[in-house]
Amino acid sequence: MWELLTHPSNIVFSISLCLMFLFGIFEMALMLIGGGSQGLLEQFLPDGAGHQADIGVDADHSLLSKALDWLYLGRVPLFVWLIIFLTVYGLSGLILQGAVQQLTGTLLNAWIISPACLFLCMPLVRGSAQLIAKILPQDETSAIYSEELIGRTAVIILGEAKPNSPAQAKVRDQHGQLHYVLVEPETDETFLQGQAVVLTQKTKIGFQASLP
Repeated sequence: MWELLTHPSNIVFSISLCLMFLFGIFEMALMLIGGGSQGLLEQFLPDGAGHQADIGVDADHSLLSKALDWLYLGRVPLFVWLIIFLTVYGLSGLILQGAVQQLTGTLLNAWIISPACLFLCMPLVRGSAQLIAKILPQDETSAIYSEELIGRTAVIILGEAKPNSPAQAKVRDQHGQLHYVLVEPETDETFLQGQAVVLTQKTKIGFQASLP
């Protein structure tokens, strides 16, 4: 096991685990003195990362913001996310190298396995961050993600909604808050002003809907 950890092909993964332990100790020290890493590194994230909610339901988010949101960056403290990433990346690389060594008797080159493992471990990083986000205490908020409006009934309040020609509608979320969104039919039909429709899926500018 020690040979696997110290082999030059695995040095990146070993360093990742060492950094994880250092960051973990630092995080626990901050918590013991009544603080925590929340907000410590968040200034380095792009504006809006992890906050695609409430009044932003009609915003056209960039590809970078969508990727960061998919990775749960911004939904957990960035310092905690780094600990998750370093743990998953380091363990994934060592486990993969160990399996390759058992099968072939040799190890993959560091220039091949390091970037390959970086991409392969991202779904595990996302899943782990998603789990941690549910466990960590969050500030009480009534803000929601736009996808949470899917399945709710909206009322057309301005214009007529046609395919590729949305109209404005209002919809209430589970907190009773009112949202104004753009709605278009998902089939070849027209929604008139005052008509109630059910939101079925998110689009780039609003939602598609169908009749109840």
